Amino acid sequence: MNPFTFPCLFLHQQPKKKVTVYLLYCVSTAVIGSLQFGYNTGVINAPEQKLRRFFQNVSLERYGEPFSPGTNTMVWSFSVAIFSVGGMIGSFSVGAMVNKFGRRKSMLLNNILAIIGGILMGLSTLSRSFEMVIIGRLVIGVFCGLCTGLTPMYVGEISPTAVRGAFGTLHQLGVVVGILVAQIFGLEFLLGSDSLWPLLLALTALPAVLQSIMLPFCPESPRYLLIVLDQEEEARKALVRLRGCEDVSDDIQEMKEEGMKMSMEKKVTILELFRSPKYRQPIIIAIVLQLSQQLSGINAVFYYSTGIFDTAGVTQPIYATIGAGVVNTVFTVVSLFLVERAGRRTLHLIGLAGMAICALVMTISLSLGKTNPSLSYLAIVAVFGFVASFEMGPGPIPWFIVAELFSQGPRPAAMAVSGFSNWTANFLVGLGFPKLEELCGPYVFIIFTVLLIFFFIFTFLRVPETKGRTFDDIAEGFAANAKSNLTPEQTGLKHIDTVRVMFHNSHKNSEDLFIKKKQLIVRIDAEII
Repeated sequence: MNPFTFPCLFLHQQPKKKVTVYLLYCVSTAVIGSLQFGYNTGVINAPEQKLRRFFQNVSLERYGEPFSPGTNTMVWSFSVAIFSVGGMIGSFSVGAMVNKFGRRKSMLLNNILAIIGGILMGLSTLSRSFEMVIIGRLVIGVFCGLCTGLTPMYVGEISPTAVRGAFGTLHQLGVVVGILVAQIFGLEFLLGSDSLWPLLLALTALPAVLQSIMLPFCPESPRYLLIVLDQEEEARKALVRLRGCEDVSDDIQEMKEEGMKMSMEKKVTILELFRSPKYRQPIIIAIVLQLSQQLSGINAVFYYSTGIFDTAGVTQPIYATIGAGVVNTVFTVVSLFLVERAGRRTLHLIGLAGMAICALVMTISLSLGKTNPSLSYLAIVAVFGFVASFEMGPGPIPWFIVAELFSQGPRPAAMAVSGFSNWTANFLVGLGFPKLEELCGPYVFIIFTVLLIFFFIFTFLRVPETKGRTFDDIAEGFAANAKSNLTPEQTGLKHIDTVRVMFHNSHKNSEDLFIKKKQLIVRIDAEII
């Protein structure tokens, strides 16, 4: 028996929850990429002043004079923003990469970028080159952009339906833990000093090496093996190891049915996602959910947090900011346990509502704080409440629900589009927020409150619940909605519903007859779409 595998846990009590040690190993291995994303998102903040001094010193050595304050700020801003540009490139490349190399090999190849980026940034002081920091951040950005698509896709495809949401939340848990680790390591007495900040940035190469060692012991995605490569036996072997059970016929049958439908469809390109009525609704939902994460104001809250804590009289506001990071992590763990009970849609709605209320409280307390200093403590409570609400819904859910909204065929293209949307919004917020904050001051949170209310209404009206549903079932739901918007003349098939009911209700005399019935239904669906 494989040392990582043992019979299905809770097999007799809860046969659907097939969680094995080997499955946990594979999910944990993939989530190292999420940790990397979080680490590289947060690591640049702590050593800001050290990097600015480094830029000035290099300019003095090269040109005989330091950068002007404006030029230095521009170089610093470019070093920060280039990470999001790399993320946009990486996220948009997810579909092409996974279709060519598969899920596991793509993660392995992606680690090369992390190692290159880490080396470039780590050697920047020895080389006396601030350009190496910028190029390293770009390369790391591409790596993280790929991670935001590869990790949720792989985790979603290897997880049993009953725990897919909980495991999907682990991606966001990895992100927030990575941010927290970066905040702690960035402290002055650890790696945030003038001499050690290059090591702080280069440290990102170590998890990449660790994941590269662990990935060869993980299987390729069974869905990719069966549906894309048509390697049923390899898919069966992978499922047996992941589930810890010899009988994986239900999983195989579900994948076969999805594969049949996929074979009847045209190749799904990014343009096809928007052209086809079948995919248009889920891709719009995917994009709006990603925007609800980045345009929620979470980055603005962390931007303000140190100032809020300082105003409230906290002697070491950096530690209070780390405390907010701890709250971030704790409530991500809470959502992990709630997502399969409350559901994705419900948690997202609760999170958006909580954030809107806290944003309003922050606006009031910050605007009146100068005349009434005690309101600063209310602002602190609002910050923690905002962060907690974010991690209940808008933080973890958009990443993995996108993988749930699409079947195997369109999933890579959909992950690329949604990831690109997230990174683009991230870039625009990073670029525009400082100016917006300068113009609006604390009233900037009113803008986020309005956006949060819009996202709440959209989620309530448009986003379906995916808890406990197979990928095929979710895709069929969107297909049914698309068909309901077509006239009989458009479909050319006025009696399709009658035919479908007849075949679904007829007696299954044999497995072959059942498969033929399903094939006919698939052909009918393909004609409609």
